Amino acid sequence: MDNAVTHCEQELSTLHTGKASPSMVEDLQVTVAAYGSTMRIRDMAAVTTPDARSIVITPWDRSVLKDIEKGITAANLGLNPSIQGALVRVPVPELSGERRKELAKVANGMCEQARVSIRHARHTALEPLKKGQKDGAISEDDLKLYEKDIQKLTDDHVEMINTLYKTKEEDLLTVK
Repeated sequence: MDNAVTHCEQELSTLHTGKASPSMVEDLQVTVAAYGSTMRIRDMAAVTTPDARSIVITPWDRSVLKDIEKGITAANLGLNPSIQGALVRVPVPELSGERRKELAKVANGMCEQARVSIRHARHTALEPLKKGQKDGAISEDDLKLYEKDIQKLTDDHVEMINTLYKTKEEDLLTVK
């Protein structure tokens, strides 16, 4: 459940609010033709933000410039990278009201995936307990107590996700 919350935080950090941040692109998976594999941008380049409106990616190997550009475009983040010499410059556009609402929906989808993961973890935890009760290893009273504890953990983690979403939605919809 903790992993689902952490993953959701990381996913939400990729949604930009109009201000450039390296976290918007550094975890993107890019297929690198030269290496024949998929790598994260941060594993093959330095990612910096020289100002509030742009991200600069300086790869350690110039042969991956096109791959980075394609990867950012394919991620569908609303960013249009361009190659400038030995680096990729990614201007971060000002968000329109429509785009802000669209990003809020994307954030809600990410949070819903996290909620599903948390419920799946609850199910995974309850399965051996129910089997133990059937086999006689756990009494019915103990099973109810464990179920209550697991449900409390589930509710707490879902609430964490809801708080993350509310914070991100407010951040996305607020015009600065």
